[in-house]
Amino acid sequence: FNAINIGSQTMSEITSITPTRPYMVRALYQWIEDNNLTPYLMVDATAENVQIPTEHVQDGRIVLNIASRATGNMSMENDYINFSARFGGVSQEIWVPLTAVLGIYAKENSQGMFFDPNEYDNYHPEDDVTASSQKPPTATPKAKRDNKAGLKVLK
Repeated sequence: FNAINIGSQTMSEITSITPTRPYMVRALYQWIEDNNLTPYLMVDATAENVQIPTEHVQDGRIVLNIASRATGNMSMENDYINFSARFGGVSQEIWVPLTAVLGIYAKENSQGMFFDPNEYDNYHPEDDVTASSQKPPTATPKAKRDNKAGLKVLK
C-alpha cells in the first residue's frame, strides 16, 4: 500500500491527503444519535483555538455532550466543530478544531473511537483548500428576527 504510484508521486509522499478524523467523528456522531445514545466529545483543552468553558476542564481535557438535544446550530466541518450549548444556564459558543478532538463515544456504553494524536503532524493542506482551519471565524452577529408571533387573532 505504501508504494502506490500516483503520477510521479507515491502515496506516502502526498502530504495534502485529508485526515480521516473529521469523517470518523461525523459517522460516529450519526451512529450514536441514530441509536438514541448520548455522543460525548473528548477535547484537548490545551490545544490552540479551542473555545470552551474553561471552568469545566480537568487534566487538560474536557468532555462535551454534543447530543442534538443539548446543542444548537451544530456544524461539523473538516477543520472544526462549532455549536452553542448551555453551561450553568448560560449559552456559550463552542469552537473545537478537529486537531483538538481526542475521541467521540457514547455515554451509555463507551462505544466510539479515540484518535491518533499524531494524525495531523504531517498534514499540510493545499493553499487552495479552505484556510479557515485552526481559527474560529470572527464572530459575525446574525441578524435576529423580530420576536413577533406568527399567528393573528381573527374575529
